[in-house]
Order: sequence, then structure tokens, then C-alpha cells
Amino acid sequence: MAYVVGRMHSVPASSRPDLVGEPTLAALDRLGLTDVVGVVEVDPELSDTALTQEAYDLPIESLANCVIVAGKREGQERVAACMVLASTRADVNTVVRKRLDVRKATFLPREEAVERTGMEYGGINPVGLPADWRVLVDAAVATQPVLVIGSGVRRSKLLLPGEVLATLPSAEIVEGLGR
Repeated sequence: MAYVVGRMHSVPASSRPDLVGEPTLAALDRLGLTDVVGVVEVDPELSDTALTQEAYDLPIESLANCVIVAGKREGQERVAACMVLASTRADVNTVVRKRLDVRKATFLPREEAVERTGMEYGGINPVGLPADWRVLVDAAVATQPVLVIGSGVRRSKLLLPGEVLATLPSAEIVEGLGR
């Protein structure tokens, strides 16, 4: 499906698989979403949220970020990808920590997040993550008609309805995740 947000005009991911990171593309294929999700090429230097918003004249509510958070309980690591609107920050110290049932939750270091997701920094998204990772989606993200998120690589963005993220196999809708 093609979407238009600001000055972004997407094409179905199925028509430009070269613009989608390998783990993300494999998951889109497996979930039957390559024609539902759009992709648009962007300047990799403008991949960070604030730069993308300005360069492509995007409303802030159309942008969502994915952060990877981890904690331990009884020696076992618990990891979650948190999807929040770009106008908010994931409430790691309260909401995420309680959801993961850990004493302390912290952001994965950049290099580790890149290595473990198989995605480039600035392109990390919840589609195609390891199956045992939880995907926490802020309720406000799930209601957006069209979101701009990472594609697995810095040189493009995915455009999709928020409800698509809510239907991912490991997704959990969380009120107040983004603050």
C-alpha cells in the first residue's frame, strides 16, 4: 500500500525490498504484510527523528521511535522493544520495569542493540526482532492512522497504520508507556 505523510510518498515494501532491512523484510513476508506496509527512501544523514521530521515536513504525531530495553530477574535476561510516539519518551523506570518484572530496566547500548536486532542504528523497529523479545506498543501509537518508523536500515522509513504494530505476534498494548 502507498501512504503519503508530509513530503513522504511511500510504495509497497514488496516493490522495493532493497530498501528494507533483512530481518524486517523476512518478518513482513512471513506475516503477509509486504503489500500493507509502505517504504520510502530517505537521506541516511536525515534518518534521526528530528531531522526526518523537519526535512520531510512530518507532523510529530506521525513519527514513532523504537527503543530496546533489558533487565534481569533471577539471572535471566528480559528484553523488550518499546514503541512510543516521537513526542514522548518510554517510561523505562516505572512502566517498562514493571512489565518486564525486573528490579532495573536499562536501554541496551547502541552497539549491542544493533548487533542483536540485525538492524542499523536509526532503523531499529519492532518488525523482525528475536521471537522471545516482547514488543510494548504505547496505546497512542496503536491508534495513529499512519506512522513513520525505522525500516531496519538508515536509508529508508516504513509507513504503516499503528494498528499493524498492535497485531505483531509479540505485541502488547500499554497505556502510558510513552510520557
